[in-house]
Amino acid sequence: MRTEVLELDDRFGKEYAGRYVFQEISWAKRSRIIQKHTKYHPITGQVINADYVAIQAETIWASLKEQPGHKPITLEKLLGEENGVPIGLGELFSRVVNRLCGITVEEVKNSLGQCGEGSLIQASQSLGYAKSSDGPRYSSGNSQPKRSRSS
Repeated sequence: MRTEVLELDDRFGKEYAGRYVFQEISWAKRSRIIQKHTKYHPITGQVINADYVAIQAETIWASLKEQPGHKPITLEKLLGEENGVPIGLGELFSRVVNRLCGITVEEVKNSLGQCGEGSLIQASQSLGYAKSSDGPRYSSGNSQPKRSRSS
């Protein structure tokens, strides 16, 4: 399975600096994560509700194979609203995991069924595929993390 290594400096805070290794997850694992956080209509099978943040957080958590020794990332931290990871860091992790796990815009559309355009926009933003109306939320500039290895 493919892996990607991120070496982060302290731009997101000293506690997050260090080496992170992400590994591609299986189709079955990804499907189970999506099913766990999606409610379907019992008769039509259409999506009633999906917790996109939980889907993305669990996908990141399942893909994260190594992190700095003091373990700054936990599933609870990825899901946390008040004491969660910084926005830029979460978006960076999302992009890496989406790339590794092959989550495409088409798959997002398919998993949403006929949930409605507003839900599709919300989902695609949380999965890193659409910019918010007030522009990009992650500044790349010279602070781009160094990707040391991808296989």
